[in-house]
Amino acid sequence: MESRLRVHGHPIQPMLVTFPFGLFVSATVFDLADVAGGPAFLGEVGYWTTVAALVAAALTVIAGMVDLWDVPGDATRRTALTFNLVNAAMAGLFLLTCLIRAAAPQRSVSPMLLAVEVAALAVGAVGVWLGSRLVRQFESGRAEPTSFDAFGSPANATVEINIRRL
Repeated sequence: MESRLRVHGHPIQPMLVTFPFGLFVSATVFDLADVAGGPAFLGEVGYWTTVAALVAAALTVIAGMVDLWDVPGDATRRTALTFNLVNAAMAGLFLLTCLIRAAAPQRSVSPMLLAVEVAALAVGAVGVWLGSRLVRQFESGRAEPTSFDAFGSPANATVEINIRRL
């Protein structure tokens, strides 16, 4: 199976997944520093980092749904569905904390909300593991170039969106 959304021959969704997960980790680190007694602005930074992560997660879910359309109906499809559901659960937990914090004066986090964020990251770690399984399944047999010549010139750069008609 090949992804419908590709950039220069590589699927987009595995690239996008790293952004929300990395931003969620960063937000949790800022919030941990805020709860540990750091400057008050760290809670605000953690809040807005979570907002950015939720936007990135929405884009990732869209790309994942497009790719899910062509996944064969076997164990791979179950893994892909579980992957998307796990990532949605992680984003949902962070959305919950973000909505609760929206009314706070400086968007600071409580120890309870920090615990929810840490639990969400644990759920996200399962998503990372499932995602690595999917990449290995989808890209098995594909030989990756091992030199910088593989990047080609900018004139050869492509963004592909494959639309198959029934």
